[in-house]
Amino acid sequence: MASTLEKFIHSLDPRALPRVLQIQSGIYFQGSIYEMFGNECCLSTGEVIKVIGFKINKLIASICEHNEVSQFSAKVELPLNFPGLYKVVADKTPYFSIEEITRKVSIGPTRFGHPCFYSPEDIKLANLTIKHGEQITFNSVEEVNGTMAVNCGVVRNNQSHSFTLPLSQEGKFYECEDDQIYTLKEIAEWKIPKCRNRIVKLSNTLNTWDSSNPLPENFDGCLVLTPVYEVQAVMKFRKDIVHILSDLDIEVKDITDCYDISSFLQPLSLEDVFERTSKEFPMVAEIMEGPSGSQKPYNFLHTGKEIIIYKKSQATRVLASEIRSDSPKRHFLIPMSYKGKFKRRPREFPTAYDLEIARSEKEQLHVVATKAFDSPHKELFSVSVGDQFLVQQCQTREVLYEGRKKFIDVLACEQILSDTYKKVLLPMYMEGGFVEVIHDKKQYQLSEVCKKFRLPFNVKVSVRDLSVEEDVLAAVPGLQFEEEITDSYLLISSTTSPVESWEIPVFRLNMSVHLLSKDVQTVVPPATKTTVEEVSEEQYYMVRRYENQTLHPPPRPPKKPT
Repeated sequence: MASTLEKFIHSLDPRALPRVLQIQSGIYFQGSIYEMFGNECCLSTGEVIKVIGFKINKLIASICEHNEVSQFSAKVELPLNFPGLYKVVADKTPYFSIEEITRKVSIGPTRFGHPCFYSPEDIKLANLTIKHGEQITFNSVEEVNGTMAVNCGVVRNNQSHSFTLPLSQEGKFYECEDDQIYTLKEIAEWKIPKCRNRIVKLSNTLNTWDSSNPLPENFDGCLVLTPVYEVQAVMKFRKDIVHILSDLDIEVKDITDCYDISSFLQPLSLEDVFERTSKEFPMVAEIMEGPSGSQKPYNFLHTGKEIIIYKKSQATRVLASEIRSDSPKRHFLIPMSYKGKFKRRPREFPTAYDLEIARSEKEQLHVVATKAFDSPHKELFSVSVGDQFLVQQCQTREVLYEGRKKFIDVLACEQILSDTYKKVLLPMYMEGGFVEVIHDKKQYQLSEVCKKFRLPFNVKVSVRDLSVEEDVLAAVPGLQFEEEITDSYLLISSTTSPVESWEIPVFRLNMSVHLLSKDVQTVVPPATKTTVEEVSEEQYYMVRRYENQTLHPPPRPPKKPT
């Protein structure tokens, strides 16, 4: 049965990919050159394409009143990077099973992928009853005792209770109100269910408005968002991947079940290649879609290029961020082979607890206070701006508070006076401000910093890496080394001039290849080159792990009664 490409893609479950489609009819029925994203393809009636992926490319927004849209509502086109923060309006149309929710709603590991629903009726489980109207958080989908189920949670009296709901569970499930705010890109990626539109409300007024803004001036109403997808497809006689917008006026028919799908070239992502067994390496591949970028090695990874993939490996990188007070910060992954040198830069500590985390047995931590703090306990020290301390160790001390004695954690320090030292105690909850005083003028290699000091650690490049044409770190005034990570890489080189090999990241490089049945002449890879990789804000949060491992300061006691 034929349908429009738009209707087909809107209802397509990504887990059902790839799909083979035949062009049935449309404005291109006589055959026409269609250009999108620099790719030209002829979409004629009877043409067969294999859809290998799709993602939201832009949004069509209908301006609505009273959360309702009419045929007369104005429609505007919004790019995913359109500015502003938005609140999601809960969908009033129910879902009728857990399976339908998992098929239409994005559920994933990030905070965006934990949607919340409620049931108008009680749900009785083996050891728990979910009350009607109770908010259920959907955390992940996995197999439990041979049955696919959703890991869920409810919060009662500040305590979380976990349970699973099988995909076969039926009933009415409504979206809960969401008090979070999102960018348009976040909504597009996580908050628009399949086969449904999404109503959003502008949460903050845009700072500036000009005639190029598609929304009305001083607009603060609701928008009904309809996604337009970018479809990635392979054609029978092409070696690249074509990109088609889902709102293209053509009709298609799904013929996957009666077509030899192996007759198409098989595009492989870098993740697909990495999942191959070690015995299958080395291999020769041709790039079907290469990454963007002028820096080596990305500048030679263009469409049609043949490469040798020698092996897969795990390699260590240091995750570093630019030190600056304003946003956005730049983020880098630095290989251990980096040949530049670093000098220390002062660290900043917002609480006394951070001083306890940063102190080391190898070196005494010397800090100066940047913010005053008046202690509510006479037994503990009140800090003035400019006070200098040598940090000692954590202790427990009895204090008098509101007429009662209690034990609290404190930080023992020595205050540096003009000609002597004074032992003082700072409450661990103290919200002050401290800056490190650096006495060490030594220059360090990257491996030395990681071995000698506890991360996070502040540095600046003192000697740039002379083995590369341009050292991107040398221009950064300050860096914070946040943590060491182990990441997945493929070792590759060019088939035409294999004089050097490069480590390319598996999970951050958008690149597709197809394997060639060619023998690899040189099994041993040439000299390996690595490069400092600048990562986006989104990629940074995907690789960052230390935040979850860091302990948080103990709670501050109640304030003094006024």
